[in-house]
Amino acid sequence: MYSGSQNSQNQTSNDFILVGLFGETKHALLLYTATFIFFLMALAGNALLIILVHLEPRLHTPMYFFISQLSLMDLMYISVTVPKMLLGQVTGDHTISPSGCGIQMFFYLTLAGAEFLLLSAMAYDRYAAICRPLHYPLLMNQRVCVCLVSGCWFVGMVDGFVVTPIAMNFPFCHSRKILSFFCEAPALLKLSCFDISLYKMVMYLCCVLMVLIPTVVISSSYALILHLIHRMSSSESRRKAFATCSSHMIVVLLFFGATIYTYMLPDSYHTAEQDMMVSAFYTIITPVLNPLIYSLRNKDVTGALRSRLQSGLNLRKVVKRKA
Repeated sequence: MYSGSQNSQNQTSNDFILVGLFGETKHALLLYTATFIFFLMALAGNALLIILVHLEPRLHTPMYFFISQLSLMDLMYISVTVPKMLLGQVTGDHTISPSGCGIQMFFYLTLAGAEFLLLSAMAYDRYAAICRPLHYPLLMNQRVCVCLVSGCWFVGMVDGFVVTPIAMNFPFCHSRKILSFFCEAPALLKLSCFDISLYKMVMYLCCVLMVLIPTVVISSSYALILHLIHRMSSSESRRKAFATCSSHMIVVLLFFGATIYTYMLPDSYHTAEQDMMVSAFYTIITPVLNPLIYSLRNKDVTGALRSRLQSGLNLRKVVKRKA
């Protein structure tokens, strides 16, 4: 942990101080160790899913292409925030420079915005596959999928480029201690001595647009899907259709719920500590859960994984025989 002299020195410099996720709690070491384990699980799970989709021919479909992009975003998402926090806990240096803070905020906003739109693209893909099966190869061909994913990344980057410079250019005359474990815009702006009401309104409107459009697409897609499922005569067809969509619906509820709580509810409805816990949920827990949701509940992914493991074992046996 950092000393009092370090704290004083850091507060008089331009650097910010991240309080960390667990602060001075009694079991901080145990909790940070658990966080490190979650970080490794997220890296391994998402990397494995990306590699599996890339290598396995049966997973070369639009749905799994989108899932691999979601895994890439989650992998980058957790890598932007958690390593800095864990490094600060090990070294005792909890400071972050303004440029480092800006870079962290930019990538965080870019990935969050891109993920919102990607989840809506995934919902449209499920709608096209279930409700328009005959037109599905045309509606979701490779060119359309690449354009949708590229659009998600582009709009996410625009969001990062617009919000980050504005947030970082406010004067900070209060304590430079950020009540979060990474440079998140709401936590950072609480340090400003400038009237940020107009900026908060603009950021709120941006969040409404970034959430509203995907919400409309996702709600419309799943309303049509559920309507079709209700009309299906075969119980087996109903089960397959619902199983296909349930994984994505769980991910949408987890990600959207946490984001709406942090960015769209008035400040009077939540404290800084609650914000930090919710931020930890969608930056640490969600990237761990997503690969589990999409793999354990998906026969194609588990089948592909077993096939690859079996191929690896067979190759190992051949090598041993030759040796």
